[in-house]
Amino acid sequence: MRERLRLAAAYPYEIPVRSFVHLGARATDLLELPALADRRPLLAYGSNAAPEALARKLAAEPDVPLPLVRAELADFDAVYSNHLSPYGAMPATLHPSPGTTLTVFVAYPTEAQRRLLAATEPNYEERRLTEISCRPELGEPLHEVDAFISRHGCLLHDGSPVALSALAARGRTFPALDQTAAKRLRASRASNP
Repeated sequence: MRERLRLAAAYPYEIPVRSFVHLGARATDLLELPALADRRPLLAYGSNAAPEALARKLAAEPDVPLPLVRAELADFDAVYSNHLSPYGAMPATLHPSPGTTLTVFVAYPTEAQRRLLAATEPNYEERRLTEISCRPELGEPLHEVDAFISRHGCLLHDGSPVALSALAARGRTFPALDQTAAKRLRASRASNP
């Protein structure tokens, strides 16, 4: 129980400030893109960009490197999904936000890694985002990319999605809360429908 509480309170965990390669329980700087012809890009935001969470999610493939390239995603923000994770955190989802630039990562999982990640996302569906502007710090800009999007919509406050204050964005227009305040808001909605 103590570990579940720690996991919920720490969400979205510590996220590196530069591109990295995740391998086992380690994250090392990614200085150049390896050959990625057999890997489809997958947007990573929230815990899927955190080495601590990736170590748990990819434990069955500890010897396979996962490159994650830091990027800027235009006209989106990371907001709270309107559900609780199995361990009690209020996780993130993406929501359109004109004028906002969200810091994300572009992950390049193998098909086996993609299946492992998808298995940890029962409240999400994998969707292709098209006609976007995603600028990785390594490699070419992306105009389409896959992403896990919540099946539950987003937490609303006064009709507006609520952004995660723990995730970096420029030009943010949504109100932003930390994990504790977002849970309080969701609980108040449940007790006052």
